Amino acid sequence: MAEYIARYREKYRDEVAPELIKHFNYENRMMAPRLEKIVVNMGLSEAKEDIKVLDGALKELAAITGQKPKITRSKKSIANFKLRAGVPIGCKVTLRGDRMYEFFDRLVSVATPRIRDFRGFPSNSFDGRGNYTFGLDEQVVFPEIDYDDVDMVKGMDITIVTTARTDGEALELLRLMGFPFRR
Repeated sequence: MAEYIARYREKYRDEVAPELIKHFNYENRMMAPRLEKIVVNMGLSEAKEDIKVLDGALKELAAITGQKPKITRSKKSIANFKLRAGVPIGCKVTLRGDRMYEFFDRLVSVATPRIRDFRGFPSNSFDGRGNYTFGLDEQVVFPEIDYDDVDMVKGMDITIVTTARTDGEALELLRLMGFPFRR
């Protein structure tokens, strides 16, 4: 039986990496930037009052990513927000390897076309070290989520971590991978 390779991992190996090597004049293939991990984070301020909100978010994030989410807890107490240290306030998943490429594939080819009035993501949301972070307003853009089962619409932050040293290299990497940037 042939080993399964994610579609975007193949695309990176066959098309993107050679193009990056040519564009930035790298000496060898290992210098070319690549995707390292994707972190999907859901912050749920409502969870401090109603813990059932967290259960729904955990189930939906597991369906979207194909991996069990980790519950994130508050680090310190903040009286103005009625928040105590150690209270569950969100969940996150870190994707690597084939799961990361599969998620990236579904994000680019299935989820982003389903976003209403979508004109592309801004190309200035890089952090200065080659990592790109953006937010989605609703989790229902993913086909794994059944709209009738959603108790409340929740947003999420997605961070794409690359091995690129500069934002320009990361932008070129994501552009060649087919990430929908604004024109």
